[in-house]
Amino acid sequence: MASRKKLLATLLTGAVTVGLMAGCGNNSNDSTSSNANANAGASDEKIKLRMIESLTSPNRTKLIQTSIDKFEAANPNIEVEFISPPFDQADNKIRTMLGAKEDIDILEVRDLNVAEMVNNGFVEPLNQYADKWADFGSVTAVAKSVGSVGDKIYFIPNGLYERQLFYRADWFKDLGLTPPKTWDELYETAKKLTDPAKNRFGFSFRGGSGSTGTTDAMILAFNGENVNLEDSMFTKDGASIYSTPEGKAAMELYLKLYKDASPPDSINWGFQEQVQAFTSGVTGMLLQDPDVIQSLTEKMQEGTWATAPLQTGPGGKALLAAGGAGWGIAANSEHKEAAWKLIEFLSSPAENTQFSKDFGLIPVHASAAEDEFFKTGPYKTLLDMSNQPDTFVNYKPAFQYPGNAQWGQVAMESTQALLLGQTNLDDTLKKWDQYWVDEKAKLKK
Repeated sequence: MASRKKLLATLLTGAVTVGLMAGCGNNSNDSTSSNANANAGASDEKIKLRMIESLTSPNRTKLIQTSIDKFEAANPNIEVEFISPPFDQADNKIRTMLGAKEDIDILEVRDLNVAEMVNNGFVEPLNQYADKWADFGSVTAVAKSVGSVGDKIYFIPNGLYERQLFYRADWFKDLGLTPPKTWDELYETAKKLTDPAKNRFGFSFRGGSGSTGTTDAMILAFNGENVNLEDSMFTKDGASIYSTPEGKAAMELYLKLYKDASPPDSINWGFQEQVQAFTSGVTGMLLQDPDVIQSLTEKMQEGTWATAPLQTGPGGKALLAAGGAGWGIAANSEHKEAAWKLIEFLSSPAENTQFSKDFGLIPVHASAAEDEFFKTGPYKTLLDMSNQPDTFVNYKPAFQYPGNAQWGQVAMESTQALLLGQTNLDDTLKKWDQYWVDEKAKLKK
């Protein structure tokens, strides 16, 4: 099996030659449109595709709709109904619609729930379509891995996410601070930035939906070299990462980070609140994926913010994984060929690269490695991390466990109870440990 370290490096730097062949000019995208036109003209039948997204936001929805409009113009016999539920309700709505066997042709599948979707028989394997797709060869190994369970691919990512630190460069300059390299340094820096009298806090804490992005990052970093990179909820000796002394030390620091350097109401913050606090000048550091870059660029003055690599644990390692969501075909779709035609169009080098630029993602095609847009500014940090695989170690998330989809909710609720003093740290970690021990036992059956 290929090294996870090497997989991460291919995110933006690998397979450049193949990517350039796919990305130079618009040949591949033009051929997709040409084939679509030819097929559309072969029949007068009007096809309506129903497509639903998960990671909804006003700007993102608008960008996707623009691409859909282009596809419909090139394929007059295909109409697309694009459904955009509120972000916090989207995944549950998708589950409900699929469980009720409602008409859905294309759905946004996430790395967090792909195993659950496969386990429930909701999504169609795409191998038979991808094998005939001329541009599939330029899709990076990481992107293919994110959308796969076993040897089958179930969604084509519409972009990749990789966490990094965003910080208020102006605040740091005023206080003579440098970006923290370790989690301990991040805590100390956050305390120095905190001044409640000015409504300023060092860290943009996220205690609501998506909170595991921080807790798991810290626990993985503190466990460091002992983590089983192919089964990352467990150490090399088979214990869960939540059962170790290192895991407890990470959570003790996490609790201090909330208590000493975060807004009290951030216990309930999700993505939107966390980012808004940073852009409005309430918080000085934000851990997020590159999809926030567009928002920061629009709402903050140039030079007031900058990026830095993810923080390392006591052993000098930061564990990270490229994540993503993308387009899959519903197993009960009656228009699978037309659905794939739209996915192929949206996933072409030209469309995907432009979408990634407009929204702030890492493109799935290797040709982006030669695009100056992704070599400079806030994206440079991502390249820097990928060029240091011994420090920024790539791991395989727990996508193979169907329970991975519910983990975020379980961890969020128990973490909030911990922060509110309704339970203690030892009991919380025991609950998390048991959750993953049970998941592994179920997987073996």
